[in-house]
Amino acid sequence: MKTNPDLIEIKSILEKPQKISIVIHKNPDGDAMGSGLALKKFLEKKGHEVWLISPNTLPDYLKWLPGSKQILIFDKDKKKVKQALEQSQIIFTLDFNDLSRTGEDLENILNNLKNKIFVMIDHHLHPKNYAQFTFSDSNKSSTSEMIYDFISALNGAHAIDKDMATNLYTGIMTDTGSFKFPATTPHTMKVAGELMKKGAEHNQIQIKIYDSFTQDKLGLLGEALKRLHFLPEYKTAYIVLDQNALKKYHYKKGDTEGFVNYGLALKDAIFAVLFTENEDGSVRISFRSKNHFPANEFAQKYFNGGGHLNAAGGRTKMNIEEAEKYFLKVLPKFYREYQMKNSKIYD
Repeated sequence: MKTNPDLIEIKSILEKPQKISIVIHKNPDGDAMGSGLALKKFLEKKGHEVWLISPNTLPDYLKWLPGSKQILIFDKDKKKVKQALEQSQIIFTLDFNDLSRTGEDLENILNNLKNKIFVMIDHHLHPKNYAQFTFSDSNKSSTSEMIYDFISALNGAHAIDKDMATNLYTGIMTDTGSFKFPATTPHTMKVAGELMKKGAEHNQIQIKIYDSFTQDKLGLLGEALKRLHFLPEYKTAYIVLDQNALKKYHYKKGDTEGFVNYGLALKDAIFAVLFTENEDGSVRISFRSKNHFPANEFAQKYFNGGGHLNAAGGRTKMNIEEAEKYFLKVLPKFYREYQMKNSKIYD
């Protein structure tokens, strides 16, 4: 992270003990939790009192992360979270750049806080203007990579211990698709190497994330693969998982993590989509793409979402049948537009 006036001022503010809250986004992933847990421990080592807040329940596949039991869950204890935020002088928001990503109730609380210093550290496009200090770089692989750079810029790299390294490595690994996404740079690999030196056990982290399926989760993956559709004329694969399928395999939050990537495993696919029905009948959608096909633009244009070029998410209040029909309606037009604009989608 390059030295800039904001960084110099933050460094000065953090020289004396503060009460600090760190907020991560709703439905936290490896990057949100990894970056948040690492920053929490670093700030505690500097003598600050720190609360790490998640809007809702943590996914099972990440509950092994060091320090995860210390995370306050807003949905479970709104009073305690509100008290923590009100007591804090500084509020870090990690891995999101729009307060709406915390959910309506928590967003309202954050918007109504007075005399707080907000610090945003994030790698998504189009940051909103809510923070006094904004560290935003969409070219970075992950917020965890940015937190490593942030800690280093504060002359704190020596404070990174095995637990912090494990959390940061997990965040980088998951958000880069095990280092295969285009945002993976030589610097990303250098940071990963430094974290391994600090004690991150890369093989064990891979096993805990990707090789620890329950029988139900494996059964749900099998069901998802049965439901995979491929549209060769649009080089697109998609999967639809309704509540019947999820209940059949006793779905728990996080069980479908990575399922969308199986569509991209098809040789001729450049775009993959996963539709998952929520209990309230709304639908969340995951998008992945190869090469130059803009998954984020599709998500933003049609499904109230956004993200990165090759990895994005969206949502809709349409029921799952309507969402699938709408997707099949808008995909041809979107594909033709990009076929005309950018021949590279055929690479």
